[in-house]
Amino acid sequence: MIPGYISLYKSGELAKRAERLDRRLASCDICPRDCGVNRCRGETGYCHSGYLPIVSSYCDHHGEEPVLSGNHGSGTIFFANCNLRCLYCQNHQISQDSNRQKTNEITNHQLAGQMLYLQDKLGCHNINLVSPSHFVPQIVKALLEAVPLGLNIPLVYNTNGYDSLETLKELDGVIDIYLPDFKYFDNESALKLSGVGNYVEKAQSAVKEMYRQVGNLIIDNNGIAEHGLIVRHLILPERLSGSREVLKWLATELSKEITVSLMSQYHPMHRASEHPSLSRGITQKEYDEVCKLLDELGIENGWVQQMESENNYLPDFELEGHPFAYGVQLYNI
Repeated sequence: MIPGYISLYKSGELAKRAERLDRRLASCDICPRDCGVNRCRGETGYCHSGYLPIVSSYCDHHGEEPVLSGNHGSGTIFFANCNLRCLYCQNHQISQDSNRQKTNEITNHQLAGQMLYLQDKLGCHNINLVSPSHFVPQIVKALLEAVPLGLNIPLVYNTNGYDSLETLKELDGVIDIYLPDFKYFDNESALKLSGVGNYVEKAQSAVKEMYRQVGNLIIDNNGIAEHGLIVRHLILPERLSGSREVLKWLATELSKEITVSLMSQYHPMHRASEHPSLSRGITQKEYDEVCKLLDELGIENGWVQQMESENNYLPDFELEGHPFAYGVQLYNI
């Protein structure tokens, strides 16, 4: 399967989209925060990011879902800063320490070079764009340089789910695999834990648009993802993530054939101690309750993490075909 961004480049459409996205940075509305700052002049809004992309690190990442990591790794580019402020963020040094990350600012040309390095030198299966929501214009401009130099592997849009519908529409045909979180089904929890009061509506519209663009997951004969949607959901203590409502919405509003990555590795980090319910990992009972929902709702495709005992995890991923495999994987660096 040839990535769609190649035909968009050849037709000139990719350049048009890059130009439209770049213009929007002058009064930034790239993500739902809609800050209105002029990032072209270096002004920064909620994401603390100006005109140039900021990359904390890039590598062949072997800790993603099996269809992404495969044998050669997922070519992961970790963008710095974020449009959320999750109290329990596992990557808070990258996402919330804006002063530290300023030194990692690069050019779009350098970003294109990183993509090609991951493909040509490391042999990665895909380019995995982590926390890309606030850098979409820069990513598309980097593609304009990378495609004529031979970039030809799938693009993965690995996001927290708080994305602008208008921005996602510009990515139609550009992104091959969408990998959004669906964190909450209650805006009160989203506001308290991640600093955003309209997460549910924005995540719903974003995931629907992603599904419209790419549909259900397609994997090749080697078990590597080529195209489609994978929705991640992290189980939080005390039902704070609204797992029942999230999974029911996915099954009824999208499809029971949707691919879900159910994550059970939550442990208190960053400022989690400020919220009493977040000061512990999930229990076996909480884990089992969510796993049972999969059968109840008829969701069969994806992965879950199996707890060996409370707050302990099996050491290896036990994948048995594409239907739900019970094992463990830590997805974040």
